[in-house]
Amino acid sequence: QVHLVESGGGLVQTGGSLRLSCAASGRAVSTSVMAWFRQAPGAEREFVASIYGISSNTRYRDSVKGRFTISRDNAKNIVYLQMNTLKFDDTAVYYCATERGGWFPGKIAAMNEDDYSYWGQGTQVTVSS
Repeated sequence: QVHLVESGGGLVQTGGSLRLSCAASGRAVSTSVMAWFRQAPGAEREFVASIYGISSNTRYRDSVKGRFTISRDNAKNIVYLQMNTLKFDDTAVYYCATERGGWFPGKIAAMNEDDYSYWGQGTQVTVSS
């Protein structure tokens, strides 16, 4: 059974940094498509970043490019989201997710939440202005 647990959220001022962690069990992050999504109050859940493939390919939503970095530690089976230069609009609950199937050569990570079958409980990130 796949289990994802996020941690690292909190309250930070505009311009600050946070690092989120997603500890996975029942699934190897090295052979999976792993992603971060977020949901702000009153808004739909949206894709933030993903990491996949042997070469740790990554994808980001445009608004976080250059500020957020997704990475993974295969030995610890953890995926990270380093968030720098945080903005008020980054305030949201951040979720870790993985697709039902594993990664295979040629597969590109999806950006639609419907393609992800396993989710963590979420961690709150609040950026104060």
